[in-house]
Amino acid sequence: MDISTYLWFLSLCTCLVHGKPTLRKERVHHEPELSRQPHEDNQSYQYDHEAFLGKEEATTFDQLTPEESKARLGKIVERIDSDVDGYITTDELKAWIKRVQKRYVYENVAKVWSDYDLNKDNKISWDEYKQATYGYYLANPEEFEDATDQFSFKKMLPRDERRFKAADLNGDLAADREEFTAFLHPEEFEHMQDIVVLETLEDIDKNGDGHVDEDEYIADMFAHEDGGPEPDWVRTERDQFSDFRDLNKDGKMDLEEIRHWILPQDYDHAQAEARHLVYESDTDKDQMLTKEEILENWNMFVGSQATNYGEDLTRNHDEL
Repeated sequence: MDISTYLWFLSLCTCLVHGKPTLRKERVHHEPELSRQPHEDNQSYQYDHEAFLGKEEATTFDQLTPEESKARLGKIVERIDSDVDGYITTDELKAWIKRVQKRYVYENVAKVWSDYDLNKDNKISWDEYKQATYGYYLANPEEFEDATDQFSFKKMLPRDERRFKAADLNGDLAADREEFTAFLHPEEFEHMQDIVVLETLEDIDKNGDGHVDEDEYIADMFAHEDGGPEPDWVRTERDQFSDFRDLNKDGKMDLEEIRHWILPQDYDHAQAEARHLVYESDTDKDQMLTKEEILENWNMFVGSQATNYGEDLTRNHDEL
């Protein structure tokens, strides 16, 4: 392999590692909190603002007049109403909050979109992705015979194809932006959890028996190279494996035990916030919100120049 090919290979490996988490050491995925602000409705709506808009957008709204804030909120409501029936359900509100909190993921996809959408039809087909990522390898396989097993193209190509098909919900082998986001960031999407669990098993299961034993679990996080004693934290992880990872006490983790480990059932902050916003704004108590109900209680959803850490914005606006 000449030096130019070698450098290309290294850059591609780097792209693969950073482009999608197929080879990550931080295995456990926790749902982030929606805001670092305290949830104090009688004193401040800052938590609700950051949950509903995201921290940066909430700061932007704080610079607007009340009229501008309400006008923008009205447009957001129309985007939240995914089935366009004129009502915002708890599920629609939850989906919006989750999307807002994952904005950085969508921004990451936007940055690389043009690299893969080769024919500029605003979709990325499997063939386009395969060509952009593996085209050189497919055309020159002999140059990669000495590639390390970690970056084995023969392994990664079918793995990526399997993940692409899992993300491709309509089965047309062409990913829209939502599907491609699920492909690059599967840990962020519920329907991709099986793939995340399976890929984790494949990464750690070095003997190929379909399970992860204690030594494989430790080897994934610690390379015992000098032959000396294990650090205290490694011994703690061995205890974690026997006490909390190996639930059925058979000495190894199966797929369900891996799922329990890397995808813990955390408190669903988005669900709780969606229910809270509906409860506080649902004047006719039909467990759904209309655009009018949201705008009537607009100060809970968004801020403005009138916001002073949760003072009643309607009163403040009247006083101005």
